[in-house]
Amino acid sequence: MASTPASQTQESRPSFVEESLYEIHQKVHPRAVSGIFATWRWALVCLTQLVYYGMCWLPWNGRQAVLFDLAERKFYIFGLVFWPQDVIFLSVLLIISAYSLFLFTAIGGRLWCGYACPQTVYTEIFTWIEQKIEGERNARIKLDAAPMSARKLWLRVAKYSCWGLLAFWTGFTFVGYFTPIKTVWASLWSFSLGPWETFWMFFYGTFTYLFAGHMREQVCKHMCPYARFQGVMFDPDTLTITYDTERGEPRGARKKGIPPESIAKGDCVDCGICVQVCPTGIDIRAGLQYECIGCAACIDACDQVMEKMDYPKGLIRYSTEHAIAAHWGWKEIIGHIVRPRVIIYSTILATICVAFVWGIATKATLRVDVIRDRAILAREVEGGLIENVYRLHVINVSEAPHRYAVSVSGLPEIDMVGERILELPAAAARTFTVQVRVPPESGKKGSNQIFFDVKSLSDEKVAVHEKAAFLQP
Repeated sequence: MASTPASQTQESRPSFVEESLYEIHQKVHPRAVSGIFATWRWALVCLTQLVYYGMCWLPWNGRQAVLFDLAERKFYIFGLVFWPQDVIFLSVLLIISAYSLFLFTAIGGRLWCGYACPQTVYTEIFTWIEQKIEGERNARIKLDAAPMSARKLWLRVAKYSCWGLLAFWTGFTFVGYFTPIKTVWASLWSFSLGPWETFWMFFYGTFTYLFAGHMREQVCKHMCPYARFQGVMFDPDTLTITYDTERGEPRGARKKGIPPESIAKGDCVDCGICVQVCPTGIDIRAGLQYECIGCAACIDACDQVMEKMDYPKGLIRYSTEHAIAAHWGWKEIIGHIVRPRVIIYSTILATICVAFVWGIATKATLRVDVIRDRAILAREVEGGLIENVYRLHVINVSEAPHRYAVSVSGLPEIDMVGERILELPAAAARTFTVQVRVPPESGKKGSNQIFFDVKSLSDEKVAVHEKAAFLQP
């Protein structure tokens, strides 16, 4: 057998190249940008934070306007009081929020993410703080690459301290929606916060600090489920941020004022500013990507460049797939908003909203639960009367105090021993025991139906007629 040369054997062996599947995260330093969409974005940042930080301080009828009192099992939302029995309303609110997001996404894409999502809002605020302390994008990049020095240490401490204060106040405000904010404020200064208030304050504040200060776009890219399933709700008529490839390509640098057609180029000058201003670090010119949050920072940046080059604005713009392909204007885009998906979402959402409003408007202001004492089925008391014992749970759902008259009916010569006049403050409840007695000959043996009547002495319309069972031995 002939021997194979060593060189031939080595050449015939397959070569392997090892590549790591782990990539070190490159921090995104977005460049500051101004423009119409940046103005709208900051207006919504201010509005959302004014609502979040301010609403918990608003008074309403001697209490906090918005308070989710878990200890008392009552949710206060201005003039509305929700009890555990009203959990259906809270469930409907969640459904309304979900369908509103579906409808908004089908029409406007990820505008929620770009303008009002808490992650985007706090990232915008934390980035602004970073810019004010460490400088603009290039200065921050140089500072990251520089070795530790007294200046770098001072800037880092100043930045992290400001982030920490904002995160702490965010956590403090969050707790203030579940425990009265003034109580939390007083406890904070007297160092008497409860363990749960302390835990949730630092828990929420810590995650605000991490998500908005350090993780930023990674939350949108890898943790937020909305970014993943948004494609299911998109269609060719959904509004997205789009780069006009037909107009922009081939891209290339040139001097100001040179017509693109004279150098066989598109309008894109390949300056890369649209990438530098992107908070998630993507290149919108590569097409629609799930990382795009629809913030329009690239639109503002590109419009400024087009204006300097004396080119028409809108190379990057809000548009739809159909609009780009057919060269539609805004009239045609708006005309295609009404389509089957939008109609279905709108119909479902409108139906649920009408049902929710009707339920709130007709919600009873008085509730009575009657529970018969099962430990004492029936017993004979003085005078030969038969007695059953009941526990009455009366809830004043309204925002006004009431005095109620309590009575019983349903059997001949029926009588009640216990409180007949009950006073309840606004949004309060009370449980008390009553004994109902009848003669032995009243009713039949076994279960008899009786009725408890609870009526407001100041408003005849506020009344409850609740049935119960009376056992005759």
